[in-house]
Amino acid sequence: MLSPWRERFNDSFTEERYRAFTGAVTAGAGVPIEFRLSETPCFFSTELLQSLVEAAQVMTTQLLTDAAYRTAADAIVPERFRLASGEAYPTCVQVDFGLVRTESGAIEGRLVELQAFPSLYGFQMLLAECALEGDGCRSVEHSGNSVDGVPGVFHRSTPVPLNSRIFTPYLSGLNRDSYTELMRTTLVGDHDPANVVLMEIEPRRQKTLPDFTVTEQTWGIRPLDTREIIREGRRLFYRRDGVLTPIARIYNRVIPDELERSGAPMPFDYRDDLDVEWIGGPDWFFRISKFSIPWIDHPWVPETHFLSDVTQVPADRDEWLLKPLFSFAGGGIIFSPTDADIAAIPHDQRHLSVLQRRVAFTPVIRTPAGDTQAELRIMMVREGDGYRAVMPLVRMGRGRMMGVDHNKGLRFVGASAALIGEEHTPIED
Repeated sequence: MLSPWRERFNDSFTEERYRAFTGAVTAGAGVPIEFRLSETPCFFSTELLQSLVEAAQVMTTQLLTDAAYRTAADAIVPERFRLASGEAYPTCVQVDFGLVRTESGAIEGRLVELQAFPSLYGFQMLLAECALEGDGCRSVEHSGNSVDGVPGVFHRSTPVPLNSRIFTPYLSGLNRDSYTELMRTTLVGDHDPANVVLMEIEPRRQKTLPDFTVTEQTWGIRPLDTREIIREGRRLFYRRDGVLTPIARIYNRVIPDELERSGAPMPFDYRDDLDVEWIGGPDWFFRISKFSIPWIDHPWVPETHFLSDVTQVPADRDEWLLKPLFSFAGGGIIFSPTDADIAAIPHDQRHLSVLQRRVAFTPVIRTPAGDTQAELRIMMVREGDGYRAVMPLVRMGRGRMMGVDHNKGLRFVGASAALIGEEHTPIED
């Protein structure tokens, strides 16, 4: 994992440095960060990230060009989440890989899951830029003043002595300027940002609020609670600074299973014929999901079966996971499922769960607190007839899973940035 840079960071790490980093992220977001930020960025080679990008694109293309899969995926969407005029193809796709070291010593990815749902396109940019600043590779400024006409946005300042081209947190040849422009085109399109809203259930209570604030700072898209949307016939509106403003496009961040659990009020039915465009529609949340995994043919995909297709549960239970298809953030996963766990799922609901062979991720990130596992999300957006990888998101952990509940009380775990460089880049003092 670019060992010289890893060792350099470990040797120079201090608690003051970590506090400065978390302070910079919090200042840039403008709101408290309610999830754990790892003490360290991760230094990855260009070759490793390219292999993950290629795998993500191959898997996504397989699914979207498979007519049988598309038919089955259409059928799995619950009736109430079928949009009258949704996306022909998902705008946003995320593919998550855990890192493993093979017998040959090479590092590869193993698919964890994939989803056609927006991710932290705003916050991860802020996190990565602050990580670069903290490592002395690049400097960023944080200001409440207007920058290029956008209030509160953070921006790069003069590079510090180290070569600012050593690392990048972006993929596909993007830099910060081209990334923000691509995401502006993706999210806002030809509309006035005032006519595009980020729709969520009570956005200010969500842990993803820092992403919402950076999204508004950078692209002008305001977070909006579902209850703030006003319907008049086929059109939707909201009050922006007291003015009734039409909504032309919804950047949807409402997770269907949270909507079901919370019973949050919606001012419209997803099936209604509305004069509005969608990004991240709820129908694609189901079509590209854990439901997709048994359909993918790729050596990095662990053995996975729909529970409805399993006639005999494998004897080596400790090597298997039982997963509900449509839970979010790892909810409902059962390790080493027992007969009772399986019997508790009604037969007519077993097509909504998968039995998956467990993959032991390799702790490949050496930190002062011990070797740590890493899970990388390749964040992609639709461009032309395909998907462009734009940025990786990293989660670090030493528990059974990467989530907070499995890593309580541990250091050097949590959300991190991938800093991508060449394998043999020398350190310059």
